Amino acid sequence: MYSAIQSSRLYEQIIEQIQGRIMEGKVRPGDKLPSERELAEQFGVSRTAVREAVKAMREKGLLEVQPGRGTFVTDLTGGTTEVMRDSLSLIVKISLGNDLGKLVQVRTLLEPGIAALAAEMATPLDLETMQQAVNVMDTAMTRTDAYVEADLAFHLALARATQNPLIPVLIDPIVDLLREQRKRIFLVEGGPERGQYHHKQILAAIRRGDATAASQAMCAHLEQVRQDSSVAPGLD
Repeated sequence: MYSAIQSSRLYEQIIEQIQGRIMEGKVRPGDKLPSERELAEQFGVSRTAVREAVKAMREKGLLEVQPGRGTFVTDLTGGTTEVMRDSLSLIVKISLGNDLGKLVQVRTLLEPGIAALAAEMATPLDLETMQQAVNVMDTAMTRTDAYVEADLAFHLALARATQNPLIPVLIDPIVDLLREQRKRIFLVEGGPERGQYHHKQILAAIRRGDATAASQAMCAHLEQVRQDSSVAPGLD
């Protein structure tokens, strides 16, 4: 299955071959890798080199070790792994810092297109998930944390409704920053009500399968977010 390795940095070439197999679809998410001994024999290297390669790929979030079962290729289509999410979140936080204006700019570039694609691709289950988030927000107009978590769930469900597994990967790392922003907006008089109006407009357009209206509704929502953010108080 694999080729013998000849290099002083053996583990890197092991990683390259395994990643290549994954990219080619010859090793698929959820597949179990051969044992450490079997891999060492196939690569023609020591078990130490294999162990180093597996460790590095675990740190990248590409492999996961299940005690008593073996080593498996991570299923990345269901969302980002903890390691990847933490890394991407850190990059986003360092890049944007506390500048919520830049966050709105990023969302304006991404989310109208996401809403439009979701209008074309959303399944009944996606629609139900978004509706559940809207329902929770309706009952949480005076409860900051409950409202904000449902708000974030709505936007993540919207990203997943595109049926493009890369989009939730891109959206997920900014959730922590969105949480901070939404908590501030919640304190603006009428902020939750305005946000909820736009959520319902977005969902209605997606239910109709109207991509143009979904994009426009998202743009209107983000403009509301921008305006409310400009007058929102800081949080301790």
